[in-house]
Amino acid sequence: MSLSYLQIDCGGSNLPKQKPTKSKKREKPAKPSKAKPAKLAKRLKRAEKKQAKQVKRIEKKQAKKAKKAGVALNASSKRGNKSKADRARPWLRQITQLPMVAPNMRVGLLGGSFNPPHQAHLDISLAALKRLDLDRVWWLVTPGNPLKNGSKLPSLAERVRSARNFAGKHPGVEVTGFAGQKGSLYTIDVLTELKRRFPTVKFVWLMGADNLADFHRWRAWDRIFRLTPIAVLDRPTFRLKARASRAAHRFSESHVDESDASGLAQLTPPAWTIISHKLSPLSSTALRAAKPKSQKGKGENEKNSKKGKKH
Repeated sequence: MSLSYLQIDCGGSNLPKQKPTKSKKREKPAKPSKAKPAKLAKRLKRAEKKQAKQVKRIEKKQAKKAKKAGVALNASSKRGNKSKADRARPWLRQITQLPMVAPNMRVGLLGGSFNPPHQAHLDISLAALKRLDLDRVWWLVTPGNPLKNGSKLPSLAERVRSARNFAGKHPGVEVTGFAGQKGSLYTIDVLTELKRRFPTVKFVWLMGADNLADFHRWRAWDRIFRLTPIAVLDRPTFRLKARASRAAHRFSESHVDESDASGLAQLTPPAWTIISHKLSPLSSTALRAAKPKSQKGKGENEKNSKKGKKH
């Protein structure tokens, strides 16, 4: 058997010739593009323009902030013409200034619009001084009541001045419009700020029984209970409503008997009590409602007297 016969029989001559595998070509690293000087100059100009725009934006923002802060008022002061804001600042500082206080003092806080202040406010304050063993009572004249329409409310300055004139004979009662400096209508914000400023002072929040009846409508009312002790001063026809209020039920376990009210300021909140005292039917709402009627009656009497003279 010849060799050629074996090759034909095995099909060796018909097998396709295998081509040698080509190895993958290595990718050459990209060469840095050689930009022309003209293109580089254009790129630099574009970058400079972008940077200039960013600087202008920053300057505009800073100018707006400066105007809000009152820096822009320097021009008017150079001319000698002071703005209304400049004139009002000393008086604003005077009415929003807080009274002097020492560490561990017991201070009652009576908040309200005081429009107008009346004898019931004073009676509540004097009762709190005595029954709660307080060193001072602060009247916090507020910018307004969020639950009432304040469109006809006199200015904060007028109400602070009126309250100071009314309570001036009683050294234990001091008046401040601090809530106006805080810029908030809500008790929780004012109390939080006072606690931050005077962490060692023993504050007690004072309010009438009529306020406790609707206390669940106040912002963060449950946080107020946990922030400072509360003394509820009895008001005519509101004692039972206060006892049955949502807030009273919620913090029933924290109620302190009236016989232990003298130590309320030293207790860790929540702690609250209801204090009985000499009740007064006076209210700011009733006084405001009665004022126009008296003025109207006075005018009618004057008209009638004039008519009588003519006849």
